[in-house]
Amino acid sequence: MRPRPLTALGAACITVAAALTTPLAASAGEERAPVSAFLGDTLADLESAPALVMVHGETPADAEDAVAAAGMTRKFAFERIGVVGALGTADQIEAVRAEDGVTYVEGNQPIEMFQETSNTATRGLEATQTLTGADGAPLTGTGVSVAVIDSGVDPTHPYLKNPDGSSAVVANLKAVCEPLTETVCTVQRVPGSLDTDTSSAGGHGTHVSGIVAGRPTTLTDGGELQGAAPGASLVSVSTGAVLFIVGADAALNWVLENHDAPCGAGVPAAECPPIKVTNNSYGPSGGGDFDPNSATVKLQQALVEEGVVTVWANGNDGGDGSENLSNPPGQDPTGGILSVASYNDQGTGTRDGSVSDYSSRGLASDQATWPDISAPGEDITSSCRPYLPICATGLDPRNGPGVTDVGTFNTISGTSMAAPHIAGIAAQLFQKDPSATPAEVEDALKTTAYKYTDGAPYENGPLGTTSYDKGYGLVDVVAAATSLG
Repeated sequence: MRPRPLTALGAACITVAAALTTPLAASAGEERAPVSAFLGDTLADLESAPALVMVHGETPADAEDAVAAAGMTRKFAFERIGVVGALGTADQIEAVRAEDGVTYVEGNQPIEMFQETSNTATRGLEATQTLTGADGAPLTGTGVSVAVIDSGVDPTHPYLKNPDGSSAVVANLKAVCEPLTETVCTVQRVPGSLDTDTSSAGGHGTHVSGIVAGRPTTLTDGGELQGAAPGASLVSVSTGAVLFIVGADAALNWVLENHDAPCGAGVPAAECPPIKVTNNSYGPSGGGDFDPNSATVKLQQALVEEGVVTVWANGNDGGDGSENLSNPPGQDPTGGILSVASYNDQGTGTRDGSVSDYSSRGLASDQATWPDISAPGEDITSSCRPYLPICATGLDPRNGPGVTDVGTFNTISGTSMAAPHIAGIAAQLFQKDPSATPAEVEDALKTTAYKYTDGAPYENGPLGTTSYDKGYGLVDVVAAATSLG
């Protein structure tokens, strides 16, 4: 069985297929661990070549022992959450399910990437100009790193350049996977100036990174841009332009193991701040049910326990509330894990715009599937090299500040563009209150959100009123930061 790719959540989006718990048939009297829906759907058609699965154990040793007992080929481990990746035939996969201590077996599911305006609608520009953090500096996200798990980044792009010429990207990494099979992915440091987005034929990651932390920039046409957190630092973990769940999970696992010192031991926090937020603009096409047993969910819950917020694009599948089309891991009810719907400010910065037609809706009858909050995701101008595939989809190329920066900015839409607004804003809130927990950051965003009225009506929720298409409303940076203050 060959793994199929994931998708980004924007005009070009990363999508991860929904993973339900599916108990396959077992022999009489034999109990077997459940499997993910993707594995359940594909196991019966498994070809002679072994397939990659993730074996979850009650302990790391249980997973290791089970893989060995079943005769599978071990490929990697996420030790912090007790998961071992291994290659196995259909018979071996069935056998490992019956081993003691195995709790779940997960397939290597495909995902996709979900694809400016906007600091006016969010009051983000106002926040950077009028509010300060606990450090007394303007509220720009300074002192906080945001990990962007995406196609890569161009660290030399003018939108990511500090006044002293250095890059906003303080750590540059790449998930390197075995070619063709994607069975083993290791996250490796690469030179700080390496353009990992061009090498992966992407563009999505650089656009997303600019939305998070683009530095104040004046374009040649006089337009002025800045990211949501123009003082935050960026840690880029490139997964390439085509995604599989194993590569994305390897990136999350790297953040879990390295968030305190993303540039390595001995590098001062003033130079390379700890990671407090991850942005994930990818997921399965078509949304699906939340899978609490998945490695993705275990990793993001472990990150929350260590003080890191996880932000998800909610998906670009539209909908009318008759079914759940939300990105599965974003439905995690754990405080500090946020899913973001796309808001259209109609190109004016209005706070009374509309929910983007493409923005994924949850099931109207089940609040657990609804997005958490809205942020601008439609017609967003950010860093984009014109020769990269994603950037070629934009319809408004613009020139950067330098004479050679021709077409280096473009306008793209998608929940991929909404999520990094929230990731940057979360960095601002951590600057405002460094002691805040991920749950407190989420509560501040939800309880202060602006109730724009387009779309589905609001209904009573745990923190006020919410809706199946736009969550608690449009993010309000000034109000959220003031509530933490």
